[in-house]
Amino acid sequence: MSTSVPGPATAPALARAVAADPAKFAEAYWGRQPLLTRADELAGPDGFRDLLAPEAVDELLSERGLRTPFLRVANQGKVMPASAFTGSGGAGAEIGDQVRDDKVMQLYADGATLVLQGLHRIHPPIIDHARRLGAELNQPLQVNAYLTPPGNKGFATHYDTHDVFVLQVDGTKRWKIHPPVLPEPLERQAWGGRADEVGATAAGDPALDVVLHPGDALYLPRGWLHAAEAQGERSLHLTFGVRALTRYAIVEELLHLAAEDQRLRATLPYAMDVADPEEVAPELEETVTALRDWLLTADPAAVAARLRTRAWSARRPQPVKPLAQLAYAEQLTPAAAVAVRHGLFWQLTTDGPDHVVLQLEGRTLRFPSFCEPALRFALDGTPHRVSDLPGLDDDEDRLVLARRLLREAVLVPAV
Repeated sequence: MSTSVPGPATAPALARAVAADPAKFAEAYWGRQPLLTRADELAGPDGFRDLLAPEAVDELLSERGLRTPFLRVANQGKVMPASAFTGSGGAGAEIGDQVRDDKVMQLYADGATLVLQGLHRIHPPIIDHARRLGAELNQPLQVNAYLTPPGNKGFATHYDTHDVFVLQVDGTKRWKIHPPVLPEPLERQAWGGRADEVGATAAGDPALDVVLHPGDALYLPRGWLHAAEAQGERSLHLTFGVRALTRYAIVEELLHLAAEDQRLRATLPYAMDVADPEEVAPELEETVTALRDWLLTADPAAVAARLRTRAWSARRPQPVKPLAQLAYAEQLTPAAAVAVRHGLFWQLTTDGPDHVVLQLEGRTLRFPSFCEPALRFALDGTPHRVSDLPGLDDDEDRLVLARRLLREAVLVPAV
């Protein structure tokens, strides 16, 4: 069993960006074509200012001690060196790559676009929303904000190697969107390697030419070309990037596992000229045959175990407050309520007749087998009183188990 608990029962996070029914969105748009959703189709009278208002941008840039790479600056389509907007934080904070608000202000006034990166790690409203949206999509997310001066374009026409949800927060921005030159590109297939194709396609008529207003949302599958330009006022928008695994990830893991096959580890012939196609041809044929034979025996469980490591490490569950968490564990009573961390991935398996194993991202916890009913109960995604944990002899045993799970950051206080 593998699970991730999304979070409290609230309105779906996807509904903030897509008015379509999730099943229809998945069938007609996900990974296939762009989708524009206007503000009047979405819930929320204030658009997306609750996630990141301009005032919050000012605070992040001036008072949070941001360091690279949490800020990127682009002008005339080119990314500027970090030295142009960073410096020492002064006495007691001499680290030299901290964002300098005065330098940033001047660059922005001169027409540069500011890109706040990794907001899913540093800004609480976005941390919460990204976690919920990621759980609904069952995919890891990254969140950036783009602040563009009036009439300026931060980046030339390009494509992303991940799907994005664009949420227009403040001002207006014109988006010109063209079909892919490379459908469904991998992360290593960035647009720069196809700059000529991108430029030629961008010179034609766009598939979509729209102005986003506050509260509007736009979904773009990976590979779709786009360029955005602020209109007569500054523009602030959020981009939620979906870092989904692809079938090629399965291919990569299969190749790792294929190293177990001796035929595929065989040394090439003595003195073989690997630059000669005629000498390579018979070895290629034999290698393909051996690989085909091995693929027919590939174990889905082994592939899933490797993919699990990649998927779990890409996502972070609900933040834990260390001091409050430890204090809660220390003062725990049978009447106290606990719940599994929202977004936590786990697997619970047996290890012989005497133990169960709780597999988490990067670590493994072992428990006596009689703890299994209590563990499954505690991990089911709903709050429970410690005294209700089943299968244990008394409240003292329940407290011991609950305290360990709190200290291991598996459970959190249910408040």
